Amino acid sequence: MANIKVIIPAYNEADSIAHVINEIPDQVDEIIVVNNNSTDDTVKNAEAAGAIVLTETQRGYGHACLKGMHHIAEQSEKPDIIVFIDGDYSDHPEELTKVVTPIIEEDLDMVIGARVASLREKGSMTPQQVFGNWLATFLMKLLFNARFTDLGPFRAIKYDKLLSLEMEDKTYGWTVEMQLKALKKKLKYKEIPVRYKKRIGVSKVSGTVKGTIFAGVKIIGWILKYSFK
Repeated sequence: MANIKVIIPAYNEADSIAHVINEIPDQVDEIIVVNNNSTDDTVKNAEAAGAIVLTETQRGYGHACLKGMHHIAEQSEKPDIIVFIDGDYSDHPEELTKVVTPIIEEDLDMVIGARVASLREKGSMTPQQVFGNWLATFLMKLLFNARFTDLGPFRAIKYDKLLSLEMEDKTYGWTVEMQLKALKKKLKYKEIPVRYKKRIGVSKVSGTVKGTIFAGVKIIGWILKYSFK
């Protein structure tokens, strides 16, 4: 049996976090919620649902993910697979089994949960999210011959491969950084179509003009940076 740990970055997800934790399959060995300066009951609700809760005071998606990785690095027993999933309940946590299976059975290094149009609830992704994903993956195909169609946050990766990527982005560029570095390292990867629904609460990225612009700049910046390497 593979040892699997889940990292969930969370900022003000009090209404959704317990749903996410409770629907993660039992095959997971540890669920780590990284509280990223929440001002609501995210911490209390996550702990009540049985997760390990860490606190990262520096705001940013990447900051939270790196905090979770640091926690794992300090443990004596290292996992085989790390899964990242958002705390807003837009993904279907029970599909974790589907996301990790290609790593376990096919010896792949990384699997991205692709939010394909046919499995997305209407309105679950904003037009700017859909366009941003298309543009980013189009550029990655054009510049790096990538097969990605999405930058979906629901993903699984072998722990040792994740460490080899030396992740560094602290904010919205985390997902595209991982995919670009996976290409550079020639990791074996695939996408698995996953369902996607309207999140609980308001998105901190696509829900604001500032967040949308900043995320877009970060993502395109990473792609251009790697195109010149």
